[in-house]
Amino acid sequence: MRTLHVRLSAAAFTTALALTACGSGGDGGKEAGPAACRIGVEVGPGNAATSPGDTGNVPVTLTNRDSKQCTLKGFPAIELRDGDSAWTVPGEEGAKPAGVTLQKDETATFTITYVRGDAGSGSAPAKTVRIDVPGAGDAGSHPWSYGDVALKGAKTPDASVSAVQVAGD
Repeated sequence: MRTLHVRLSAAAFTTALALTACGSGGDGGKEAGPAACRIGVEVGPGNAATSPGDTGNVPVTLTNRDSKQCTLKGFPAIELRDGDSAWTVPGEEGAKPAGVTLQKDETATFTITYVRGDAGSGSAPAKTVRIDVPGAGDAGSHPWSYGDVALKGAKTPDASVSAVQVAGD
């Protein structure tokens, strides 16, 4: 009997280890958690800055694709990328995020505001924008077709992101 008990315990332990190793879904180890929602993302069309020094705005629309309601609150994590280089866009100064609750198929928005760069060393030659939505998690990478973004410092883009808000506000 004792041998059977040890074998079952070893089998249970092995199963527990195997289950612990699962669950990341290839998302870089981020766990969505119970509050995460399935969100559809549409980037643009934007009010593009056409010349260096001009300011442009890129709206991003988020649609709740989940059957349950979804609450989003805060600033999306925005990262502009070009291959191995990345620049993190800060939240809009002075903005106070409020919670936005979306039912299935309802939408919310946020805006990325940026200053167009001159394609020189003082610019981020962004090709994609990586979006992480508060309450929904990783929303993936999307093409950035709005040109170079001016830099305030070596890794700080002259850009900001607004808080998530109800679409139309």
